[in-house]
Amino acid sequence: MLFSLLFLSTIAVACCSLARGALYTDPSALPQTTYDFVIVGGGTAGNVLANRLSEILSFSVLVIEAGPSQTAVFADEVPFLDMTLTPDTSITWNYTTTEQSNLDNRIITYPRGRVLGGSSVVNLLVWTRGSEDDYNRLAAATGESGWGWNSMLDYMMKSEDLVPPSDHMDTAGKVDSSVHGTNGPIHISLEGYPVNIDQRIIGMTNLTPPVFDYVEDMNAGFPIGLGWSQSAIGTNGHRSDSATGYLDPVLSRSNLDVLVETTVTKLISNGTQDDEPVFTTIQMAQSSTSQIYTVHASKEIILSAGSINTPQLMMLSGIGDSATLKSLAIESIVHSPGVGQNLIDHPLITNNWLVNSTNTNDEYARNATLAAEALAQWNATGTGPFVDNNAEQIGWARVPESIFQQYGDPSAGQNSPNLEFIIANAWASWTQPRPATGNYLTVLTVVVSPGSRGAVTLASNSIWDMPLIDPGYFSDPFDIAAMVHAINMSKTFVQGPTWEGYVIGPVPELAAAQTYEELEAYARNQVTTIWHPVGTARMPANSSDVEAVVTSELLVKGASGLRVVDASVFPYIPAAHPQAPLYALAERAADLIKAAWGV
Repeated sequence: MLFSLLFLSTIAVACCSLARGALYTDPSALPQTTYDFVIVGGGTAGNVLANRLSEILSFSVLVIEAGPSQTAVFADEVPFLDMTLTPDTSITWNYTTTEQSNLDNRIITYPRGRVLGGSSVVNLLVWTRGSEDDYNRLAAATGESGWGWNSMLDYMMKSEDLVPPSDHMDTAGKVDSSVHGTNGPIHISLEGYPVNIDQRIIGMTNLTPPVFDYVEDMNAGFPIGLGWSQSAIGTNGHRSDSATGYLDPVLSRSNLDVLVETTVTKLISNGTQDDEPVFTTIQMAQSSTSQIYTVHASKEIILSAGSINTPQLMMLSGIGDSATLKSLAIESIVHSPGVGQNLIDHPLITNNWLVNSTNTNDEYARNATLAAEALAQWNATGTGPFVDNNAEQIGWARVPESIFQQYGDPSAGQNSPNLEFIIANAWASWTQPRPATGNYLTVLTVVVSPGSRGAVTLASNSIWDMPLIDPGYFSDPFDIAAMVHAINMSKTFVQGPTWEGYVIGPVPELAAAQTYEELEAYARNQVTTIWHPVGTARMPANSSDVEAVVTSELLVKGASGLRVVDASVFPYIPAAHPQAPLYALAERAADLIKAAWGV
C-alpha cells in the first residue's frame, strides 16, 4: 500500500470534509413506515436509483445503507489516498475468502464498500467501460437488445461528465470527447498531474513492432492497446462517487429518505400474486442485539447491496437452493438454485521493479513532510500530486492463439481483451510489505476475461455472520495460462528501449520466476483480487439458463415485488473496472422501473 493507516489518521485531521444534507441514523426517526420503493443498499447503483426514481414526485423512496455517511472519512475525497481505504478499514465489510486451493491454500482479503456510496467510495477510481463485444454479448444472452452497446452507450454518457483534468493540460489525442457525456453526475477526467514515466510508457507504443498499439480512447468500444486512463476525478481534484454525484444534490427532495448505519436483516413475503410470493416488507436492525424495525414497499423492494450482500440477504430470506436453505433451518420461499452461484472476479498480480530514480510516489509514503505539503496543496487548490490515483496509463491485450487453441476464449469477442496492464509510478502490493528503501515501478497484471467461477454461500442463518466467499481463482486453466502470459508481457514491456537506464531490475520473487513452472508458482503465490465480483444473482447467460436469478428486466424470477440492481446481475464479467458499466446499468434500470409503473 502507498500509505499506512497510521499516516492516514495523522493527516486526516488537517482538512475538512464536504458538508451534506441531513441523513437518518436511527430507524425509529423515519417519518413513515411505507414507501413506494425501498432500496436496500446506498452504494454505486442504489444511489443512482434514489436520484432517478425520486425525480418522480409521486414516488416515495427510502434508501437503507448498512454503513455510515461517507463524510466520516476524509481520505475518500483524495485520489492519491485511494489505497489507504482498503482493506480492514471502518468503511469496508472486511470480508475474506475461503482457502483458495489453486492459490497455495491462501485466504484473500476481500473488501467491499460499507459506506454511503458503497465501493464507488473506496475503489481505485479507474473509469473503463469495456468493449462493444461485452454489451452485445449481454444483449444476445438475455435476448434484450437494450443491453447492447448502442443502447448502453446512451446510459454511459448519461452517467458521466467529462471535465478537464485539474492541471488543465491539453487532452487532444488522449480522449475522444464525442463518446463521452458532459452533463452527468459523475465527473471523469484524465490524470491531472504528469509524472516522469508518462512519456516512457507512451513511447513504448512507437516501437516497431510495438508491445501495445496506441489507443486514443479505451472507452470508445475498442479498448485493445495502450492509452491514457480516465478516472472518476473532477477538475477540483476530488473523487467523484455515487454519494457526492447522485445523492447529495437531491437529499433535499421531500419524497426521498436515506437511512444509514442500519442493516436489512430479512425480506418478508406477504401473500401471492399469480402463484408467486409477493415481497413487500423488510426487517432491519442496527446490531445483532438491537430492536428490529420493519418498513414496507407498496411497489418494489430493490436489492442494490452488491455481489456479496445481495445473495446473502436473498438466501436468508428464503430465496435460493431449497435443499441448502433447509439444511440451515431457513424456510424455502422461492427455489432459485443460482442465487450466490456463478461468482466471477478479476485476479490481479502486482509485479514490481526497482528503478534508478527518486522521482516516484514512494517518496510520499516515507517522507511525512513531503506528503503534508502535497496534501496542503490539494486542499488549497485541488492540484498537485494528490490528484493522482497512480494509474495514468492502462494497456489491454489478448492472449496468443496458442492459448485459445488449448483452453478456448472466455472473452466476449475479438475486440475484447483478456488482459489488463496498469503501470504505477511506485511500489504497489496487497501481498508484500513495502521495502524500507528503494524506488519502484509496478505493473499490475489482471485477467479480465476469466473462465473461473466461484460462489457465495451462507455460513449460518444469521445476517450478522459473514458469508462464505469462494471466488474459485484459477479453477479454470485458461486463467493461469493467461496470467503467466501477462507476466511475461510485463517483463517484455519494461525491458523496452524507453526504460533503458531507468529500470534496474525486478524484485527477487519476480526475478526468480523464469520457467513456465516458476512463473505459474509465482502467480499462485501472488494473486489477489482487484475487487470486481459480479454474477451472483445473474440475468440469463444464455437462452436456456436454469441458474438465472433475475429476468432481463432485473425482476427476481419466481417472486413478485422484488428486483435486483447491482453488479450481481451481470452474467459475464465486463473486461473493465465495473463501476462505469454499473452506473450505466443502474441508469437503464431506473428507466425500466419507471416504465413498469407507467412513467
